[in-house]
Amino acid sequence: MTPAIFGLAGAELTADERAFFKEADPTGYILFARNCENPEQMRALTDSLREIHGRERLLISIDQEGGRVARMKPPHWSAFPAGEVFDKLYQIAPASAIEAARVNAQAMGLELAQMGVTVDYHPPVDVRQAGANDVIGDRALGSEPKQVAALGRAILDGLASAGVAGCIKHMPGHGRSLCDTHKEMPTVTASDEELEWDIAPFRALSDAPIGMTGHLLFAAWDKANPATLSSFIISEIIRKRIGFDGLLLTDDIDMEALDGTVPERSKRAIAAGCDIVLNCWAKMDDMIGIVDRIPTMSAGAAERLERALSVADQAKAGGDKAELLAKRDALLAIKGAAA
Repeated sequence: MTPAIFGLAGAELTADERAFFKEADPTGYILFARNCENPEQMRALTDSLREIHGRERLLISIDQEGGRVARMKPPHWSAFPAGEVFDKLYQIAPASAIEAARVNAQAMGLELAQMGVTVDYHPPVDVRQAGANDVIGDRALGSEPKQVAALGRAILDGLASAGVAGCIKHMPGHGRSLCDTHKEMPTVTASDEELEWDIAPFRALSDAPIGMTGHLLFAAWDKANPATLSSFIISEIIRKRIGFDGLLLTDDIDMEALDGTVPERSKRAIAAGCDIVLNCWAKMDDMIGIVDRIPTMSAGAAERLERALSVADQAKAGGDKAELLAKRDALLAIKGAAA
């Protein structure tokens, strides 16, 4: 198996994609709005991916956080709020905010599972910092680590109850970024001691099934390499200090924060200790180059992948999306928290 997650060009597989994926045997796939036209089409697409591999348990992923990060949109799917909504409610009623985040995530997970999606790149547990770039912004669950961890846990639990694996991101923390990693690489100058604030929620959620790195350079830890490409940050900070033992993915390897070709970046990420390379844009030349440059999946990564996909076994029967959303809305209505 190739330790890579690939994107798809459109609403259905092309003949070239089908042939390439069958031969390359990637770990899984990521879907974007271009792949999600309506429920019938989307379910047919995910079924066709399973057919290629001949297995029901397949990593089919999406970025579905709510707010501005939502690939499945109305009118075919529900609109979900951004993390800031739960942050605001937490200031008024913490227990209600935690429950609202959980039932919201469960309702989201039910929609995803119905479409054949097994992994959601959610929640972001980056601690929001004043003056930082808006790339995280209202996606954040708060500006205090314990709150972020509590809401993040609720989201992971809600998704799992629908049989969908969540993913904590962006390790070891994106909250201090002064620029958008889609366009350039941020340098974080905070000290090792100050960065304890950033990694605290990741440590609290270190048993999450999946985690994602961020393309930020942390001068206190590695002055030459961003987290995704830093063997020190992955081994000493993410694996040891945070204690994360789940499946570790890169953020999109195509982002302009990284230099070199996409296949070169992919090789460096795997060498640094990432389990899986995430490549979103369905560019066939890049995908072929990645397969040519990176080794097959390690035994450790394969075991972590199996653990992550076993979250599907946690699905609870009988979840009713309408009831979950009604409960969420009632909780968010407390003192007008749903601004």
